[in-house]
Amino acid sequence: MTAHDAADQPGMDAVRRRLAVARGDEPADLVLKGGRVLSVFTGEVFDADVAIRGEHIAGLGSYHARRETDVRGQILVPGLLDAHMHLESTKLMVDQFARAVLPHGTTTVFIDPHEVANVFGLRGVRALVESASVVPLDYYVMVPSCVPASRFESSGATVTAAEIGGFLRERADVIGLAEVMDFPGVVAGDPEVLAKIGAARAAGGHLDGHAPGLSGLALNAYLASGIGSDHECTDLAEALEKRRLGMWIMIREGSAARNLEALLPLVLEHGTLNTSLCTDDREPDQLLREGHMDDVVRKAIRLGCAPADAITMATLNTARWHRRTGLGAVAPGYLADIVAVPDLAEFRPAMVWKRGRLAARDGEAASIPPAAAPGWMHDSVRIPVLTADDFRVAANGRVRVIGVDPGSLTTRALTAEPGRRGGDAVADPEHDLAKAAVIERHRGTGRIGLGFVSGFGLRRGALASTHAHDAHNLGVIGMNDADMALAANRLREIGGGQVAVLNGRVVAELPCPVAGLLSELPFEEVAAGSSRLDEAAHADLGVTYPAPFMAMSFLALTVLPELRITDHGLVDVTRFERVPLSAG
Repeated sequence: MTAHDAADQPGMDAVRRRLAVARGDEPADLVLKGGRVLSVFTGEVFDADVAIRGEHIAGLGSYHARRETDVRGQILVPGLLDAHMHLESTKLMVDQFARAVLPHGTTTVFIDPHEVANVFGLRGVRALVESASVVPLDYYVMVPSCVPASRFESSGATVTAAEIGGFLRERADVIGLAEVMDFPGVVAGDPEVLAKIGAARAAGGHLDGHAPGLSGLALNAYLASGIGSDHECTDLAEALEKRRLGMWIMIREGSAARNLEALLPLVLEHGTLNTSLCTDDREPDQLLREGHMDDVVRKAIRLGCAPADAITMATLNTARWHRRTGLGAVAPGYLADIVAVPDLAEFRPAMVWKRGRLAARDGEAASIPPAAAPGWMHDSVRIPVLTADDFRVAANGRVRVIGVDPGSLTTRALTAEPGRRGGDAVADPEHDLAKAAVIERHRGTGRIGLGFVSGFGLRRGALASTHAHDAHNLGVIGMNDADMALAANRLREIGGGQVAVLNGRVVAELPCPVAGLLSELPFEEVAAGSSRLDEAAHADLGVTYPAPFMAMSFLALTVLPELRITDHGLVDVTRFERVPLSAG
C-alpha cells in the first residue's frame, strides 16, 4: 500500500460503510422517517425516508436505523447556502452567527472576509476561520481580492498576489478569489490585478466578481478575465445582459441593498440557471427579526417564484457555482445538511440537521461550542483624541454632496450651499445636509477627510462607526462638530463599533472590539444593541433613512458609483479620481 493509499483509507472506509447502508445491508446511523423530500433536480416532492450514515446521506427510500426521527408532516429540503456574504456586517463572532442562522435553515456560507483583511491582512482571516473549526456551520472562504480596495483609502494591511495563491493552497476551506472590485483595473489589464487573478486560478480557485453597471465591451473584457459571478446588479436589464454572456447572477437581499424584487423577473422569465441568492450584508437585528436565507426564500416565493425554484437558487445552484460537489441536495452521497419545513411556500424551518446531527429545532440552535478571537485582534482603533475644531470645514460657495437613497448602495453626486458660521461651512438640518468625516484609524496618522452628505434625514447629534467599507477607518456623520468629536472619541475608548451621540451624551452604542468590527457578546445582545442604535438614530436624532448605520458604512466604498469619502477626501468613482469639496 502506498502512502497515498494509506492516507485515503479512512475516507474509503466511510464510503464502504455508506454503501452498505445504501444497499440495506447495514442499519443507518439515523433515518428521518415518514416525511417527504424535495428534489432540487426536478422540483418534485415525493415520499421517502432519508437514511444517514456519518455526515452523509446514504439513500432515500425505506430504511432501518439505530435511531429514527419522526418527520411525518414535514418536507425535507437541503440546508440553505448564502452565496456571498460578509460576516463582519453581522457584527457577530463565528459561533454567535451560527446560533443566529442555524434555526433559519442556513448550514453553509461563502464569506468574503475583506473587512478583517483590511485591518489585519490574511493573518486576521486565518485567525477567524480557525476559530470557526469548532462551529457546526460550514464557512467557506473566498480570499479577499482588493486589500486595499483602491488607492484612495488607507487600509491597515495589504494582500498581495503571492499571498492569495499561498492561502488558497494552505486550506481546503479556502476555495477562490472574492469579489474582484477593481473592475476598471480588470478591464484595462492592470498587471497587479491580473497577477491576483492569475495566482488564484493557478491555485485552483474560481473567481467572484463585482461589476456594478458594467456593460458592453467593458463587460466582455471583465468576463474574458475568467471572473464569472456578480452580486451588484440593481436592475433587470443589467442582470439580463450579464446572464446572457454566461455570468452567474447572485441576487442580493441584504439590509441596505435589496435587489430581489427588481431582479426576480429574470428568473420568472428565463428560469433559475446561473442564478443564486445571497445576503451580502445583513444587520444582526434583521437576522433576529426577519431571518437569514429563509427570509430571502420566503420573499422570492411571495413575489411569484415557485417554491422549488427559490429553494434551488439557495441550495444546489450556489453549491454548483462554488464547485462544492455533494452539497445542496437531499440525495445519496450528499452531505446530510437537511431542513424540515411543514410547508414549502411558508418556509418556516422546524428542524435542521448539519452533517447528520440535529443543529436546531423550533427556532433554537443546539449547543454550540464557544469561539474566541486571539487577543492581538483587539485595540485596533488608533486615533488621537479629537476636538470639535478637527471637524471644521473652511469652504466658500457651493460644495459637493454625497446623496444616498434607501435600498441602494450607489450614491449620487450633488451640490448644495451649506450654512455658514463665521468662515466655516456647517451642516443644515432644514435642507437635510449633514457633515461627513472619515478618520484614518489603523496607523494613528490623525488624517481626516471632510465632506457633506444628504439623504439620512439627520436633524441633530452624530453617528459614528468603524464599519466603513472597505478599509474600515472611522466614519462619522453629524449636525454639530462637538458631537462628532465625542462620537469618534467614544469609539476610540471602546475599541470600535457603533455609537449615537446627542448634545454631548452617548445615547446608544455597540462595542465591536475584535478588529473594530466584531462583537464578543451573545447574538441576542448584539441584535438588541443594534436595535437600540437604530431606534436612537430615528427617535432621538431624527434620521429618516431606514438602515442608517449600514448606509453610512458604504460612504467610504470607492468601488461603487458615484461620490464617496475616505480619509483622503472626496472621490468621484465615475472618473476614479479625487475631487475637491468645493463645487466652484
